[in-house]
Amino acid sequence: MHRTKVKVVEDALDANNTIATANRADFDRAGVRVVNFMSAPGAGKTTLLERVIADLDGVRAGVLEGDVQGSMDADRLAHLHVPVTQLNTDPGFGGECHLDANMVRSALPSLPLDDLDLLVIENVGNLVCPAEFRVGEDARVMVCSVTEGEDKPLKYPLMFRTCDLVLINKVDLLPHLEFDVEELLYNLDAVHPGVPRMLVSAKTGEGVEAWREWLMGVPVPANA
Repeated sequence: MHRTKVKVVEDALDANNTIATANRADFDRAGVRVVNFMSAPGAGKTTLLERVIADLDGVRAGVLEGDVQGSMDADRLAHLHVPVTQLNTDPGFGGECHLDANMVRSALPSLPLDDLDLLVIENVGNLVCPAEFRVGEDARVMVCSVTEGEDKPLKYPLMFRTCDLVLINKVDLLPHLEFDVEELLYNLDAVHPGVPRMLVSAKTGEGVEAWREWLMGVPVPANA
């Protein structure tokens, strides 16, 4: 029975990767750079996008907003006058806690890919499942807020290990917290040595310009 379960998981991931490859081909044909934006619920993904998405200096950006239910985040981003497509996993996909390649593929007809240079896929807030499913993205960005504790890279290593950039958000709250940034960075390097990282605050704007430049394709040093 155990072997059967493992085989089912392997088959599901293989099928997902096949669809992700098809998504990637469609994105490439349209010339769109795709970023998979991930975090725990409440880490600040949407607010960080609000800070940068409407002002990317000539880069035409759009958002695919993933949630289990509702459109609150999509409504916030739509006020910035950028193309936003809502993708809910409930009821159409059973209320999944992540976006997978097939879900993203189902939304492609609603995305104006030919009019975009950059597509940000804001994944469902979760520190486990989104890391397991490629969706055809070029890069993955993980948001970790200082309110979550220094141990998150050790508890959820796959999420941190599979990302290309880590945004450490809400640093404006550090004076009010017993939080050790150096311990977090040490734990981050333990699971993903040298991964680029940025200290940011969606509230005050600290680090936001570097985040904007990264979205525009400017490389980030590993020790940023």
